[in-house]
Amino acid sequence: MDFKISDELESMRKMAYEFAIKNIKPTMEEDEKEHKFRPEIMKKMGDQGMFACLAPEKYGGLELPEGHMAATLMAIEVARVSPSWGLPFNLQMNGPQNVLLKFGTEEQKERYLPGLIAGTSGGCFAITEPNSGSDVASMKTTAVEVDDGYILNGTKTWISGVPYCDCGIVYAMTDKAAKHKGMSAFIVDFKTPGITQRAIHTKLGLFCAPTGEIFFEEVKIPKSALIGKPGQGFAICMTMLNFTRLSSAARAVGVAQSCIEEACKYANEREQFGQPIGQFQMIQEQIGRMSVEHEAAKLLVYKAAWQKDQGINNTLETSMAKYYAAESANFCASEAVKIFGSYGFSSEYPVERFLRDAKSYQIVEGTSNIQKMIIAQFALGYRKA
Repeated sequence: MDFKISDELESMRKMAYEFAIKNIKPTMEEDEKEHKFRPEIMKKMGDQGMFACLAPEKYGGLELPEGHMAATLMAIEVARVSPSWGLPFNLQMNGPQNVLLKFGTEEQKERYLPGLIAGTSGGCFAITEPNSGSDVASMKTTAVEVDDGYILNGTKTWISGVPYCDCGIVYAMTDKAAKHKGMSAFIVDFKTPGITQRAIHTKLGLFCAPTGEIFFEEVKIPKSALIGKPGQGFAICMTMLNFTRLSSAARAVGVAQSCIEEACKYANEREQFGQPIGQFQMIQEQIGRMSVEHEAAKLLVYKAAWQKDQGINNTLETSMAKYYAAESANFCASEAVKIFGSYGFSSEYPVERFLRDAKSYQIVEGTSNIQKMIIAQFALGYRKA
């Protein structure tokens, strides 16, 4: 693997960081306190081509040969400034776009991809339910086939992007008796009657990233909304998560990087016992471990992105990257808070927010325990792909 980042990729990485500094950071602290999401920033991201890395030009994409690496580098830089805004960036590109590009009909692609890429249409994917999390196949949402379409009923919760979504990939059971083989995927226009979105405000972190519930009550969708074939939903869902997990890992890398930067800055400024605290070996031990954990996570993420651009099936490597990057981000955030001491416990400095935001990476797109289970199954020979 060549670890050198091309000039084009480096330019995109730099652009994403500068975009976040210019468009997100000025109102970030105020927005975090008010739990405020700004849709206009999504549109600006679209104008910059930040959602266009993976799609062909005919839908408004950039058709980049290194699209996954480009998306990964930009996700790192956005999350480095704002973990909250790293989430919508991931969602808009790696979720619904990837599903449509890989499994959608030409009609579905032409209808939904341009808006998702331009940032004028908010997208999501709806898996989690009140009583269905890691056990995806236990979902209760149903899609009952009728003569001219399907009738959707059910509730989805902790869905990123809600209540600002215009469309989404909705997973539902079309044959409950068949369990995971009875799950199907649909692309749904959220203006359809019977759909209600409601925000969730009781979150630990990621205050500027919208999260909510979706209620489907006798929602009539056309047969053309079906993605792939009936019963293919579980396979589509697992394929999608293999991409969203990479972006989640990239965002965790961005958070860890900022934690190290903030800790080093503070350790050089804060004086105790007549010298900067960075001169003390215990502080150096903390920063040394943070740096190594971060670098190892970053390389795992780079490897997974590179493999995806080569068309390599890398479920194992993606789970490794997601697991390790999530744990690294939480470790770095926790150590940064300790280095800051009492100030780390204060909202005056950003490290307390990084600690809260980092917890999400151990949960979303498959928990750390799920990732360890996948990794162990490969190691034990129980799983090959």
